[in-house]
Amino acid sequence: MALKKYYSLLLFEAEEELSLLNFYIKSHEKKNSAVNRSKPLTSSDLLAESSPYYPLLQSYFAKDKLPVSAQKWRAESYETNPSHPENLIHTTLAGHKVRSKSEVIISNLLYTNQIPYRYEAALPLKEFTAYPDFTILHPVTNKIFYWEHFGMMDNAPYCDTACNKLKTYCYNGIFPSMQLITTYETSKCPISTDQVQQIITQYFL
Repeated sequence: MALKKYYSLLLFEAEEELSLLNFYIKSHEKKNSAVNRSKPLTSSDLLAESSPYYPLLQSYFAKDKLPVSAQKWRAESYETNPSHPENLIHTTLAGHKVRSKSEVIISNLLYTNQIPYRYEAALPLKEFTAYPDFTILHPVTNKIFYWEHFGMMDNAPYCDTACNKLKTYCYNGIFPSMQLITTYETSKCPISTDQVQQIITQYFL
C-alpha cells in the first residue's frame, strides 16, 4: 500500500511537470513559429542528447533512491565488450554510450525507474565470454537478470545468430522469461517505449 501511495504521488508530480513542460513548449513554439517541425515533439525528443532539456532531465533522474548495496554494485568497474567500440554512438541519460536507439530506450527507462544495470558486461559461459546488452540487479531481491535486445530479426543471418545465442544461454542454465529478458524488433515492427516500460514494471517494480 505504501508503494502504491508513493507511485500515485509520483504520477501526480510527473503529470504536473508534464503540464508545465507542455505550456513552455507551446509558448516556445509560438515565439519560433517560423521553424517547421516535421513531426510532433515526443518524450524521446526531450531525452535526446541534442535537446536543451537533456541536462535538466538527467539531473532530475539522477536523484538516487537505491539501496547502498545496489549503488555500490552499479559503481563497480567491470569488463566490457571490446568489439567495435566505434559503434557506441548513442548517449543515454546515465551518460553511457550504446549501439542503437532501441538500447537508448531500454537504458533510459532502466535509469529513470532506478533499476541498476551494466551495459555489455562480460559474462563467462562454458563456451566463451558473452556480453549481454544489459546485466541488471533487481533493486529489492538482488537477483541478477540479463536483457538481450535483438533488433534486426528480419535479417536472416542476424536471426540465425540470435537463435544460436539463445541456445547458448539455455545450455548455461540462463532461460528466457526467467533470468533472461529478450526483446525483438524488425524494420516494420520497432520496439516502443510502452513495451519496454511494461517489461520493467513486470520484472522489477
